[in-house]
Amino acid sequence: MRKTFILSCLAAAISSVCHADVLTYPDPIGPSQSDFGGTGLLQMPTARIAREGEFSLNYRDNDQYRFYSTSIALFPWLEGTIRYTDVRTRKYSGNTDFSGDQTYKDKSFDFKVRLWEEGYWLPQVAFGKRDIAGTGLFDSEYLAASKQTGPLDFTVGMAWGYSGNSGNVTNPFCRASDKYCTRAQSHDAGDISFSDMFRGPAALYAGMEYQTPWQPLRLKIEYDGNDYQDEFSGPVTQSSHVNVGAIYRAADWADVNLSYERGNTLMFGVTLRTNFNDLRPALRDNPRPAYRGSAKGDTLQYTAAATALTELKYNAGFAEPEIQQRGRTLYMHGEQYRYRDSREGVTRANTILLNALPDNIDTLSVTQIRNHLPQVTTETDVASLRREQEGVPLGQTATVIQRRVDPVDTSGWGHGYRIRPDRFSYSFSPTLAQSLGGPEDFYMYQLGVLASANYWLTDNLLLDGGLFFNVKNNYDKFKSSALPADSTLPRVRTHVRDYVENDNYVNNLQGNYVGYLGNGFYGQMYGGYLETMYGGVGAEVLYRPLDASWALGVDANYVKQRDWNNMMRFTDYSAPTGFLTAYWNPPQLNSVLMKLSVGQYLAKDKGATLDVAKRFDSGMTVGIWAAVTNVSKDDYGEGGFSKGFYISIPFDLMTISPNRNHSLITWSPLTRDGGQMLGRKYQLYGMTAEREMPVGQ
Repeated sequence: MRKTFILSCLAAAISSVCHADVLTYPDPIGPSQSDFGGTGLLQMPTARIAREGEFSLNYRDNDQYRFYSTSIALFPWLEGTIRYTDVRTRKYSGNTDFSGDQTYKDKSFDFKVRLWEEGYWLPQVAFGKRDIAGTGLFDSEYLAASKQTGPLDFTVGMAWGYSGNSGNVTNPFCRASDKYCTRAQSHDAGDISFSDMFRGPAALYAGMEYQTPWQPLRLKIEYDGNDYQDEFSGPVTQSSHVNVGAIYRAADWADVNLSYERGNTLMFGVTLRTNFNDLRPALRDNPRPAYRGSAKGDTLQYTAAATALTELKYNAGFAEPEIQQRGRTLYMHGEQYRYRDSREGVTRANTILLNALPDNIDTLSVTQIRNHLPQVTTETDVASLRREQEGVPLGQTATVIQRRVDPVDTSGWGHGYRIRPDRFSYSFSPTLAQSLGGPEDFYMYQLGVLASANYWLTDNLLLDGGLFFNVKNNYDKFKSSALPADSTLPRVRTHVRDYVENDNYVNNLQGNYVGYLGNGFYGQMYGGYLETMYGGVGAEVLYRPLDASWALGVDANYVKQRDWNNMMRFTDYSAPTGFLTAYWNPPQLNSVLMKLSVGQYLAKDKGATLDVAKRFDSGMTVGIWAAVTNVSKDDYGEGGFSKGFYISIPFDLMTISPNRNHSLITWSPLTRDGGQMLGRKYQLYGMTAEREMPVGQ
């Protein structure tokens, strides 16, 4: 009776205010995070999705659980969440020699899809699923509708599974078929299954979020659809289905949460957030070069060329620039190392060249090179560029620019004016290898320094090597001998502890022969110690049409496993491995790259890997991948298949000067031997980034 009364009151409140005038609050703080991570009320989700690009780190704590989650709004209509749950009342296993006193950790993935946007009459509606891949302890799906009026945001919804365990309504699908009346209690770890969708108990839930007149404070109330009678943590008493909470915005990037749930439980939490679209480099001012007027005469003069070369390197960011005059065209080529937007480097180069221009030149030709591979040539009409620089209104006099399908090849022309190439380079970079949620310890890591050096013997032949020096790690807790017991695959990756026990080792030592084959084709051959665990030989060919949304590549390799006891030697294990890879950047999906690789993996299993990555306005990239092979779940072992998540962070978000490099943070819930690819350092798609259509064109 009380359930019906509360639901009726919430429905009446929604009905009475849904047509009220909308109040405008300064600097709206947007949807907030739920206990489980992802936008929502407390225990229950809403139909809201955070602003595109919002990335949240969440922590919630009560007597039974600690929830650690990260959530990101990939699109205005799609949200994803990764969560680890620390079950405080359970040990990880009964074998204390294996997992010690560590409490049980459950990992899971959630998603939410907006079905339609809120309108004047209609609410926003979304469908979501919790615990899509894991043991299914919190397995649930829901339909939610949210409607805002002024400072009040109302939500009603129906949940199935964990979030609908109270069963306060009859599952409508159960009326159609008996198979929808029951639901599995748990799944094998790592499984992704939709077989239980809309099965088992169902419940209605409702709630409201209120933005108080004091901007930092929001209040929440909800009617919970769960009864907490089948908790993995053990019996949980629920004194009330009504949960209440408050959120305090401590800073633009931090919320503090406090709630009282089930009528007897306090929940405390913190949310840290940023938006990947809004991040901007804190760059030191580097103004564009000013137009000073062209040089005089019909040939390029030494003084003008020397000045131009210096400015091309330090202002336009072209390493080792070279200038040549042939006919009525001035040619420049070099490797643009500074600006992520290649158009910025070309724009600066054009202005610099215009200042050094002889009278008889009518075209500027700028060729961008990367790793000695010509990428694209941009040709600019001098007359239209000069009119723009002199301030003549644009429109009919817009600068005429054309990107050539095939870059200009100047290799047979002899040397012009140039800054002599430096064929040797070296670097020192910190490295962090990490894994989360293991039975031995929740967080294991290896911190080290990678010293790298490379030398170009010719414009096509590169020698590259790296030495790793361990600083600190706790992988001694890793029980590698226990890993293959549930798998029949060769141990191509699960010897990780044996490798990291080496404090210093040659990470890679290889030769690469690279070249542009013409007509959009690039190729390379390579051999040596190709990564930490494997050495061998291989080759790759890539077809990448200029400014196309797609590319196609193929690689073939024969590798041997490096001996972890002496990493300059090899074990007896060898394997042919290679893939046909299709790359696609759908025009309908802004800055999304889809990569599908089909072939044979290191364990000689065959299958496909799908990698989907979203790049935000700041240059931050978030990606997720999964590999499915012909190996059965029984042969693969725990996890069912390989999968992972990564974030790529541009260096220029952390430096005061422009920088094209990125730092990569990767996460995989469990490292197994199936679906494992060779970790090649040099891959042609990444080496030909300038062939991509510039953003905004």
